[in-house]
Amino acid sequence: MRVFTNRLLAMLLLLSIVITCLVACNNDTPDVTDAGTEAPTDAPKHEHIDYVEKVKLDMSSDTLKQEVSVKFFIDGDTTHFNVPVSVDKTGVMKARYLAVNTPESTGKIEEWGKTASNFTKEKLSSAVSILVESDDNTWNFDGNGRHLVWIWYKPAEGAEYRNLNIELLQNGLAVGSGAASGRYGESAVAAIAQATTEKLYIFSDDLDPSFPYGEATSVTLKELRTNIESYAGQKVSFEGIVTCNSDWTAYVEAYDAETDMYYGVQVFYGYNSTLINPLAQGNRVRIVGVVNQHNGTYQVSGLFYKPMEPNNPANTAKLDSGHTPAFKETTAADFVGNKTIMVGEEEKTFKYADLAMSTSISMKDLVVTDIRTTTAETSDDKGAMTLICKVGDITISVRTEVLKDADKNLVTADYFRDRTIDVKGIVDYYDFENTGNGTYQIRVYTLADITVH
Repeated sequence: MRVFTNRLLAMLLLLSIVITCLVACNNDTPDVTDAGTEAPTDAPKHEHIDYVEKVKLDMSSDTLKQEVSVKFFIDGDTTHFNVPVSVDKTGVMKARYLAVNTPESTGKIEEWGKTASNFTKEKLSSAVSILVESDDNTWNFDGNGRHLVWIWYKPAEGAEYRNLNIELLQNGLAVGSGAASGRYGESAVAAIAQATTEKLYIFSDDLDPSFPYGEATSVTLKELRTNIESYAGQKVSFEGIVTCNSDWTAYVEAYDAETDMYYGVQVFYGYNSTLINPLAQGNRVRIVGVVNQHNGTYQVSGLFYKPMEPNNPANTAKLDSGHTPAFKETTAADFVGNKTIMVGEEEKTFKYADLAMSTSISMKDLVVTDIRTTTAETSDDKGAMTLICKVGDITISVRTEVLKDADKNLVTADYFRDRTIDVKGIVDYYDFENTGNGTYQIRVYTLADITVH
């Protein structure tokens, strides 16, 4: 009986295995819950092709070629290179990359713009050699006077040159700009198609982790300063270095290599003590706030800050620290003069002091000819001074805070009277009654920022 029972159980077990196999073999839907099972597909697998590797630099072609070094990084598709005067009489080639258009990172910031810019900077900074090539047998220019070129870089000694234009396209960090018509058009178009298929960066559905999504318009400080009236009343987001923090106001600036200028804005954070630390001098910060007018000039206010929400796009945030104010050396003639720069595709002329508003500058050899001291007992600025100075026949106003010496004694007008001084300060504009006839001045916050000859 026991033997029969064992045989019966064995037969039932075998029958169960056979039935299970028959069901599995006839089931159109595979069991995807098994970690070792892959769902079969009839679609051919995508084969990644390195088009950068396939494109070779032909040193014997009739195109113009020049080995260069980087002077300034601008953004993902524009770099300034040092070149011989035989290539450009200025010694600088403002190079615009052929076939590519990376997202913006120098005006209104676009998604993946900083990623593309950092990609270009990383590749060229680590290169042992960089070479630019024309598309034909002459140097060609765009409408802004920039050289239109192919960029080649050698990543290491003994390595072959790689084409950065194609590499940007292949990595999904640029869209095509006349890509099909250029010397390497076939590879450029193929690289774009592959990046689209692989859904890389700008062709993906991913969010850019460096882009402040939300209701604020992301801009550079150059864009904000040169078009500030158009942003009045709007919420904006930008990055810069805190150069000074006083009276619940931080001054934030950022350098633009293309114009060799610092651009800045004052940021009023309104007695919000939680912002004192992130807005400390020397910090690089992201500011999110509303543009408005104050005493005849523009400021940003209405900041939002929640330390426990570091990824909140509305948050003002400290990015890193250890920076110093630029204190860009400026002549009196420049300060009272005009400066013409490119703003987008348009050439514009500004008052230099207005363009440099809220940035740190230095100026030398100012002769103090008159001093006006705030004496009102009710004023918080009692003891502050305005030094009326001359550099040749040019008048420059220097406004000080209430200054104290090392022994905490008040510094008075006698300390500066008829002396020659060098100053470091912030470009300021004072028009208390908003008449439009205010004064551009250099605002100095500490006695250490004034050198008396």
